[in-house]
Amino acid sequence: MNYSKSNVRRSRGSRAIMTCVAGALLALGANLNASTFSFGSDPFAGSTALSTPGRQVVQGEPSIPFSPASDVFTFNTAVFGITNGLHFANGQIGNLPTSGANVIVLQTTDDDANPATPFAAGNAASLIAAHGASDAPGLFVYFNSALDLPRLVFSTDLGSNTADLAVLARFTNLTGQAGIDALPTFSAANFAASPEPSSVLLISVSGAFIAFGCGRRRNRARNKDAEKGLPDHRLV
Repeated sequence: MNYSKSNVRRSRGSRAIMTCVAGALLALGANLNASTFSFGSDPFAGSTALSTPGRQVVQGEPSIPFSPASDVFTFNTAVFGITNGLHFANGQIGNLPTSGANVIVLQTTDDDANPATPFAAGNAASLIAAHGASDAPGLFVYFNSALDLPRLVFSTDLGSNTADLAVLARFTNLTGQAGIDALPTFSAANFAASPEPSSVLLISVSGAFIAFGCGRRRNRARNKDAEKGLPDHRLV
């Protein structure tokens, strides 16, 4: 088959378009594979926890599947009383910072060296407070020994061993040893303050950059062909 110069030019432009489309689909797929779990309402709504003396633990949390590799929690920080942004720390209790962190993933799963006693939200919160956490509202993830899975908890004061707690979620896909092994894989990328751009907006922005790059690539190709004396397929 004989190809004219204009056909060669069209083929080159088609390949550029297909490359850009593939890139856009990959970006879209990456966003679709991630889940966002948003918390924007008062975690103590409907309870008397805040007006009852002593530590109260509000439970009844939803069960969710969570992947530390891709999923994200977003929090309305105004609702949670977090005024200075989210500051992340992850580690065994002895390796956590003694102040500053207000989003903590606690890798320690026992507070008394006795596996027969439960390690629940209150135990984890007291361990964090005793280590010297900042006197401020915050969030923590810990492994509940009785339920055999990690849970996400809000504390009205990470530095107090009497602060009220609200359990926000339990991770039912991370049971047993898999849940313990998952704790070190949580990162700051799993926690975000809202309002944040929606996933649709993020995809649109990515698409805009891809389109911009594709346009520049096609323009460079046209300029090179013009220098070689090849016709512009738009005029053929």
